Amino acid sequence: MICRSALFLYARFPIFGALNASMGVIRRDGKYLVIKRNDGRGLSFPGGLSFPGEDAEKAMRREVFEETGLTPTLAEFKLRYEAHDDIPVVVSVYEVEAKGVLRGSWEGVPCWKSVEELLREVIASQQKIVQMLK
Repeated sequence: MICRSALFLYARFPIFGALNASMGVIRRDGKYLVIKRNDGRGLSFPGGLSFPGEDAEKAMRREVFEETGLTPTLAEFKLRYEAHDDIPVVVSVYEVEAKGVLRGSWEGVPCWKSVEELLREVIASQQKIVQMLK
């Protein structure tokens, strides 16, 4: 409820302008790791908003670990785009290799999905990432 309220308010009153977010794209056996969000918004790639002054790659590494328990070992920058589906945000996307034991977090449960599934289920602001995967 709080998440949806915050999104609603920031979408209408973006007092800090576009926020910065970073996403990690992790592929294994032809499927991609996404988070089934506990807030009911659907699937999203592991990642999230950057802290003030935090660079994009560092934010992605922190968020991937927080949401999945995996530690990124390699990260290659792939794409940067602007989205306005929920709130104004500039998204940096990295292709990631990671190691560790997969686990969920308070934000949701990690799962592996095909591109076809992602096209139907990933939140609107991340559809550009799925298009990159095709």
